[in-house]
Amino acid sequence: MYDAKRIEELDNWLKAKNIDDIECMVADLAGIARGKSMPRVKFIEGLKTRGLRMPETVFGMTIHGDYAINEYLQEIDRDVILMPDLDTVCTTPWQPEPTAAVICDSVLESGEPVQFAPRQILKRVLDLYEAEGWQPIVAPEFEFYLIERQDNVESNPISPIGASGRRDVGSAPYSIDSLDEFAPYFDEVYDSCEAQNINVDTLIHEAGPAQFEFNVIHGPAMSVADQSFLFKRIIRQVAIRHNMFATFLASPYPEQYGSAMHIHQSVCDLKTGDNIFATEDGENSELFLSHIAGLQKYLHFAMPMIAPYPNSYRRFSTGFSSPTNTHWGRENRSVGLRVPGGPKGARRIENRVAGSDVNPYFAIATSLACGYLGMKEGLKASPEFKGNAYEANSRALPSHFLDGVNKMRRCEPLIEVLGEGFVQTYLEVKEKEYESYSAVLNPWEKRYLMLSV
Repeated sequence: MYDAKRIEELDNWLKAKNIDDIECMVADLAGIARGKSMPRVKFIEGLKTRGLRMPETVFGMTIHGDYAINEYLQEIDRDVILMPDLDTVCTTPWQPEPTAAVICDSVLESGEPVQFAPRQILKRVLDLYEAEGWQPIVAPEFEFYLIERQDNVESNPISPIGASGRRDVGSAPYSIDSLDEFAPYFDEVYDSCEAQNINVDTLIHEAGPAQFEFNVIHGPAMSVADQSFLFKRIIRQVAIRHNMFATFLASPYPEQYGSAMHIHQSVCDLKTGDNIFATEDGENSELFLSHIAGLQKYLHFAMPMIAPYPNSYRRFSTGFSSPTNTHWGRENRSVGLRVPGGPKGARRIENRVAGSDVNPYFAIATSLACGYLGMKEGLKASPEFKGNAYEANSRALPSHFLDGVNKMRRCEPLIEVLGEGFVQTYLEVKEKEYESYSAVLNPWEKRYLMLSV
């Protein structure tokens, strides 16, 4: 339950802001915001009585609206209790009326957390770090495309867009002029991020047409994951207000650069705040190399969490700055695991494998879980890779979506870290999505097979 004084302070804040609508949100398995919007009075009463509820099956839903029903997630479709994290309360500036939003945890009647909830999966991993006296610090980078707004993207080709109807074509990495063209859109994005307490850093034009990258400033993993969840929603919602759509699809254009969610991660000592990845003289610590080794070993088994759709694998095959293996190297963007330069306090590994289509809670949890297993098992990293890693055949990532699913189902250490009920349910969701994907006649079949075979 919540402290009465805290509830009163929140109610007064909402009244002062003239807010009478509150969005209570959770992230589903795809990272999409689900939940309820309710009047302020009902929200405040729900905090006092644990009366904010939602069906549990939202955490077993596929991207196309089907459900994975099994021994862990049953057809009785019981309610779970939404427990708003009051530290995440923020305004929703794009709504026509003053509105607030809050991210919720989900618990059962007994008070136990819902094991399928994405935020809970990250909490499980962070609890393991805390038990060792460690605190992960992360900083994600999100790439996305702005595309033409249209009524039916299923039947129409998706095209990148420029302001005032001019299409942004060709490669324009780091173009300032392209950023200027979209200035009204990004000004509103920045304003919305400020309203929702999201600490964004650098904005750049990426290599693809109308492709951009935002960096969320580094911080404790849960806070950054919450910000990332809200950030992706902002990018989409503000795009609609500017007569565009935004897509985080990993590979919307097979002939262009894919969109990634690069995850910079380090680990600090909880007592001293020191980065445990570097020694006193600035060298890589044994724990750092073991963290890298854990990523090298277990990312191969965790692909459904960081490459969640068949389209995710298109990004790996484009050859456009996308990793194809889990080699590591200093200041080398051809490897899957890059060590950026900088002082010892900033020693970190950049996981370049995850696509931008991921659920941020899952991507961060998975990347940290792999590193944690490496440190606990005392794994040894491979020698640093020097040169062009695209030419390497070793440590190759799985090449097919179902290969990743099958590998994860067999990985007992990851299952233990993430939870058996969650892993089984999540993989069943992924298999249902693949069945739905495979049932659709694709353009290649129509073009080359329909009238020829």
